[in-house]
Amino acid sequence: MAALRHFLLALQFFTRVPVTGRLADWVGFSPAMLRASAAHFPGIGLLVGLLAAAVAALLLAALPPGPLAACVAAVFSTLATVLFTGALHEDGLADVADGLGGSPDRARALEIMKDSRIGSFGALALGLALAAKLSLLALLGTLDLRVLCTALVLAHVLSRAWPLLLVRWLPYVGDAAGVRAKPMADAISGASLAAAWLWTALVATGIAAWQGPLFLLAPLLASALALAVMARLFQRRLQGFTGDCLGAAQQACEIACYLGVAVAA
Repeated sequence: MAALRHFLLALQFFTRVPVTGRLADWVGFSPAMLRASAAHFPGIGLLVGLLAAAVAALLLAALPPGPLAACVAAVFSTLATVLFTGALHEDGLADVADGLGGSPDRARALEIMKDSRIGSFGALALGLALAAKLSLLALLGTLDLRVLCTALVLAHVLSRAWPLLLVRWLPYVGDAAGVRAKPMADAISGASLAAAWLWTALVATGIAAWQGPLFLLAPLLASALALAVMARLFQRRLQGFTGDCLGAAQQACEIACYLGVAVAA
């Protein structure tokens, strides 16, 4: 029951799914619970990926066949994920791009990242990330529906598992006043990290059984490389991570996963 509470808490904080009323009272809240909910981030990714795959599959079945149908499916499946999550990770990407692009000074970069307004670097990062996602998803949609749907599920799960390693490796350097809304302020426990990778392993096993184990190799390597690049960047520029950094890492790993699938396909 504790695991279910933690999962619902993660669902409440990291999606737009309403967990209110008696259900919210039953779930409860504490900073420790919010930190423990990190174990279920890949599970939230599974829901997001399944939603995106369902939207893409329905549109490709309903629309006339052709490359434009794959483009429409890519756009609306991405729109579904943005609405479901409230663009939480995209917001983190924009803040990180503005901070790191706006100043070479660590303290000033962290200050810029706390500004809710989007600057030129953030807008450019969002535009390029969206273009990368849509073009890769459209490409996968023209190849095979199963490949597209599998890539969506795998990418959303992996991209929520990899950034948890940043919490393990780097210190938190965000604003202490925002800790209550940032469950990653303290180092993730070994048990939570193991639970998160259990989610990921279960999904990966299912995909390997459906598409073959070689299907996983390229997206795993590509998304791991993306995480390593982001970790190196955050360590060098910020000497740690913030909640926005986790969102930016999620976006980078998601795009890298799509790229890995596309290359392997």
